[in-house]
Amino acid sequence: MIPSITGNFAFLSDPLSLFFVFVIFLISAPAAIYSAGYLKGDYSGGKIKLAWLLLALFVLSMLAVVSASNLVLFLIFWELMSLISYFLVIFDSGHKKSIQAGTVYIVMTHFGTALITAAFLIMYRYTHSFDVLAVKEAAYLIPDSAKGAVFLLLFFGFGAKAGIVPLHIWLPMAHPQAPSHISSIMSGVMIKLGIYGIIRFAVFTMGISHLWQGEIVMILAAVSCLVGVIYALMEHDIKKLLAFHSVENIGIILLGVGGSMMFLVMNQPALAVFSMAAGLYHLVNHAIFKGLLFLGAGSVYKATGTRDMEKMGGLIKLMPQTAFAFLAGSMAISALPPLNGFISEWLTFQAIFAGALKSAGNGVMFWITAASALALTSGLAAACFVKAFSVTFLAAPRSEKASEAKESPFSMTAPMLFLAGLTLFFGLFSPQILRVMAQVAGATLGIDTQNMKFSVLNYGVTSGLENAGAVSGWLVLAALVLLGLAAFFGLRIFYGKQRFTAGRTWGCGYYASDSRSEYTATAFSKPFRIFFSFFLMPYRKTEKATHGGYHLKYFKYETHTTPFFRTFFYEPAVAASFRLAKKVRRMQPGSIHLYLSYIFAVIILLLVFRGKF
Repeated sequence: MIPSITGNFAFLSDPLSLFFVFVIFLISAPAAIYSAGYLKGDYSGGKIKLAWLLLALFVLSMLAVVSASNLVLFLIFWELMSLISYFLVIFDSGHKKSIQAGTVYIVMTHFGTALITAAFLIMYRYTHSFDVLAVKEAAYLIPDSAKGAVFLLLFFGFGAKAGIVPLHIWLPMAHPQAPSHISSIMSGVMIKLGIYGIIRFAVFTMGISHLWQGEIVMILAAVSCLVGVIYALMEHDIKKLLAFHSVENIGIILLGVGGSMMFLVMNQPALAVFSMAAGLYHLVNHAIFKGLLFLGAGSVYKATGTRDMEKMGGLIKLMPQTAFAFLAGSMAISALPPLNGFISEWLTFQAIFAGALKSAGNGVMFWITAASALALTSGLAAACFVKAFSVTFLAAPRSEKASEAKESPFSMTAPMLFLAGLTLFFGLFSPQILRVMAQVAGATLGIDTQNMKFSVLNYGVTSGLENAGAVSGWLVLAALVLLGLAAFFGLRIFYGKQRFTAGRTWGCGYYASDSRSEYTATAFSKPFRIFFSFFLMPYRKTEKATHGGYHLKYFKYETHTTPFFRTFFYEPAVAASFRLAKKVRRMQPGSIHLYLSYIFAVIILLLVFRGKF
């Protein structure tokens, strides 16, 4: 009915919407300041004005998405956000890769929108309303089988925007091609709106009534964690590496969200709130450190003119502020204490272990498998950022442009240092922040948290997590400081005040070493490439030329991995669609009489089936 479509254009202002509004501003504001220095010198004045206009529209569309209370209005803003972000992905339209990435992105985002639209139409079919709150109140009218279909449509529809595996293919293509401040917002904020959609419509509006719903979310979350971090380990393109880590961290967030769904069915309200709070905590933490890392990668790209880490090196001396900020982000995403990434991953571990304690039989193994996947992901992420930071910033420059790099202007370094400070702030003040997250989670799940007591030192709800480990960000920081001081004074007492002289780095007795003899990103990732060869399916290309058949002139060696999902899923699907299109073309011979008959046949069918559905 038309009145139900246009009758309510109010905006939501509940804790969930306000939380996402906060996250949007938290990342978009420093990214906007950063863009002033990033765009200068590389683009014309008109193009810079266009970039700022698109950025403002992009942020406004995201704010509208998380505030819309009408399903139709939500879809309009969702489509606007997708189209504006598409234009930002292809902003450097002169590059062929930008157009290709934009094409894949727009196809995948509209695939997701189609699934979301289908879910909304089914919801309207039974509730006769497009108002979110009205649909929530009338959700009991939807049959159980239809609810299951709606859940799957919503999860995979919004999952396409979030970048869950196997719908992640657009993400490592689009993020690297967009300007770095846009990559920061897309990874830090926009893909989180896919999480918002899952929580808002699948959990808040429809409700969770079956265990399999949470299990599907957690299974795909674990797969996303591992696939994202494994591919990130293989990457040399610094922005593509960060994009794959977005897939990984979306998986970590969904482990918390999926766990909360399962706890709801298990009738564990305290644990449901705690697990959802852990997911929301990691959501804002990931927004902070991933936004920071993309800004850092942009500064490096602007200074060196390349995203290939193999052509960098030695930047810590030339770009110390960028190096410090990137190191802070690397430590945070590697879940090192006392930074924010450690806290939210620790909370997620606590929720998963609590699930194992509350389960029996195969249920215990399910939770333990999820914990194992998260543990492996955390270890591989730390290894990946050891590679990313060391190959980019340490050793000697491996290209002329890297040796001539200069520190970014204040407009670019200030936002990075601000976000670097937030990684520490959200780690040290985690007890207070956790309480806020629990209130947002409780309001979203419809659970009263007033009687749930939170401990400052014990990250958990006392009524549901009595065995949760005691961890404090301040205590961890104090312990690290004391250990550092003890090591310093211990060395001073043992060795005394000896003078040290600077000398050349020892290169195994060979002092004519240069940047060609450095440890490379390829060499660092080789053990992982071998270990995960069953999935990565690596292959090599070699080329050599000799003088007279004996003396080597040059030798080229390349190693690549097989993009599993693109090779075995998407490329066959695209080929099949083209074959189908060729057959369907026969239905369009150019005859106006035939086209009129098509229209007539459709009208007849509509009249026949009128009122049947």
